Amino acid sequence: MSIIKIRSQPMEIDIQTELENFNWTRPRWTSDKLIAASPFRYDGNPSFFVNLTGDYAGCWGDSGSYDSEWSSGNFAKLLAFLRNETYEEAEEYLVYKYGKTNGCELALVLPKLTLPQQKIYLPDTFMSRYTTSNQSNYLSRRGITEKVQRFMTTGHDRMNQTVVIPWYATNGKLANVKYRKTLGKVFYYEKGAVPIRNLIYGLNNVYRLRATTAVVTEAEIDAMSVMSSGAKLLGIALGGANFTDYQRDLIIRSPIQRLVVLGDNDKAGGKLRDQVVEKMRGHCELAVANIDTCKDANEVLTKEGPECLREIIQGAKAVKALRIF
Repeated sequence: MSIIKIRSQPMEIDIQTELENFNWTRPRWTSDKLIAASPFRYDGNPSFFVNLTGDYAGCWGDSGSYDSEWSSGNFAKLLAFLRNETYEEAEEYLVYKYGKTNGCELALVLPKLTLPQQKIYLPDTFMSRYTTSNQSNYLSRRGITEKVQRFMTTGHDRMNQTVVIPWYATNGKLANVKYRKTLGKVFYYEKGAVPIRNLIYGLNNVYRLRATTAVVTEAEIDAMSVMSSGAKLLGIALGGANFTDYQRDLIIRSPIQRLVVLGDNDKAGGKLRDQVVEKMRGHCELAVANIDTCKDANEVLTKEGPECLREIIQGAKAVKALRIF
């Protein structure tokens, strides 16, 4: 355990265990550091490090960064990227998991996710500033078809070189936007919008089409990959490696009667799969699709082809509604 300050308060955090939940390229673990290829860009060299102990525990550096903002940072920033969520949500995750110090409750008041919260929707004209009529070369390279891009109303910010991925609430209102850099892997969300933990990407389409079956993934591009595979199923995404009670309730209230869980092929993906199965068991028909040779649905689509991804989804194994002890 190492001491890290979260919202100005010291907390004991198991940095190495948290990092071991994710796949790293060419990792080398020492007593005080993780050295590996950068997670922020397509990198084959060990040019990235994270301090595991000491006064700078949790701090990291990337010597080959494309962007000065992502050349260094603290542990919450790194974890937010790895978990595909906002900085504030990563802080909350750490607080909920490690929020007791020396047996005393951490003096930090956080909202309960299951309670209704004020929705801060973005203007209806928000996406008009971005190009939405043309196919994105970045998404096309990732195997996302032009039809799916139009259906999901993705855009492109030419000035900042980002793909713009809108998140809609179930009522069709624009609730948040994800900006994904086309160079490297960096992303960020619109500030001051509805928290991702209170949304499910693509769930608005379930209502639009009155769909009764959906495939749930971690990331938006994986959900779009499902829809680009020709499986004729809607893809939805949680936007991170955590399935909140609020998101569970959104699915329970939706028209979904059968849910196929398609997690990433890593420890975090396995934990997320188990969370979804545990929380949704008994609420709808469940099936689990496993990826064995690639990292995630998008990698299957681009490396193995749409037919392979379809076969993985169609081969999903049913989960018993009741657990037998």
